[in-house]
Parts: sequence; C-alpha cells; structure tokens
Amino acid sequence: MKSVSPRSLLLLVLMWAWILPWVPDLRAEIKPPLAMIPFFIVKEAVCPICKGVSTKGEILPGSQKKMTRLLQQKMETIETFKVLPIEKTEETLTHWDKKQFEEKLIPSSIQLGRELNVDFIIVGFLFRFEERIGSPIGVEKPASVSFDIHLFRLRDEKEVWQGKSDETQRPLSENLFKIGSFFRRKASWLTAEELASVGMDEMLRRLPGTKELEEK
Repeated sequence: MKSVSPRSLLLLVLMWAWILPWVPDLRAEIKPPLAMIPFFIVKEAVCPICKGVSTKGEILPGSQKKMTRLLQQKMETIETFKVLPIEKTEETLTHWDKKQFEEKLIPSSIQLGRELNVDFIIVGFLFRFEERIGSPIGVEKPASVSFDIHLFRLRDEKEVWQGKSDETQRPLSENLFKIGSFFRRKASWLTAEELASVGMDEMLRRLPGTKELEEK
C-alpha cells in the first residue's frame, strides 16, 4: 500500500478545514421540491378540503390560468421550495381522468405528487374572480376575489398549511382601520388580478419556513 506523504496529508487536512464550515450552508440551500396543481374552479361555496365557506360569485374565463401563473411566480420568488414548472404538472395531468381526480381529490393529489417525485404539493380553489368596472381612480363596481390554497407534505400525506383570501375592495372611507391595507393596494382601485396578487402576498407572508413545514 502506497503511503501518503506528510505534505499530501497536510494539504488534505487544510482542504477539509476549508470545506467543512460550508457544509451546513450547502445543506440549508437544498430546497424541497414542490408541485402546484392548477387552480380548481369550485361550483359550490364550500372548500372541498377544509369545508370553509366562501361567498360564490362570477369567475371570468381565463381566471383559473391567471391565478395558477400568479401563484407559481410568487412561490418561486419566496424561494422556500424548488418549484416544478407548471407545464410539467399539466402534462402529467393529461394522463389522469379528470372526474376521478376531482372525486378523490386528496388521494389523487398525493399520488400525482409522488408521480412527479416532489416532497410537497399545493392544491388551490377559486370561488370568485370578478373584475372591476371602472378605472384606478373610480369604479362602478370594485374587483372581488376569493380563493383557498392547501399545502400537503407527501411523506405522511399531511396538510401542513393553508391560506385563504376573500375580499371585495372597499374605499378607505368605509374602514379607516385598514389604512395600511389601503396603501398596499396602491391607494387605487385594483383589477381582479391585482387584488388576487395582494391577497396572495399577505397570505404567503404567513407561510412557515422549510424546517417548520418538515417538522409539523
């Protein structure tokens, strides 16, 4: 067996001394993979998962895709997960029976997540997506949006977090206690997509970090 020279041994020790302090940081940067199922349009006022009640309303054509794209962008921005491209999830869903999927929503979502080889999966429901009638400075009818999202951990099939947003924009004069919310909404009348975006931001601020989601 060939012996290691003292010089080589010293270089090896120095190399490990440099690498080891970085190992925890490298581990911290590993993000659990997440898949998002495109938003479901709910015909009833009750969430199929949590049974929470929302006020039903009009859902404009194309709003389902808008909501899915918006949530995808925000989940990528917060960098808690490694988010699977929505196109990959949609492609996999083409092989599923839509009716059967919706009838057995949670088991099907879990099975889909495993097929996609992710650790977490998000299921979202859209109850209302009504566009404003008017402009940013004045409206005849304000935007109104209602939706839920549910986050499942595949390891034990447990729901580890949920968020809800249900809002019809109101003028500041109706509720002075919401002045902070008023300015976060640009002090103007928002479109339905803008209102949904603000609602998602406020919702996702309450999303726990990776460690807590893994340990719940």
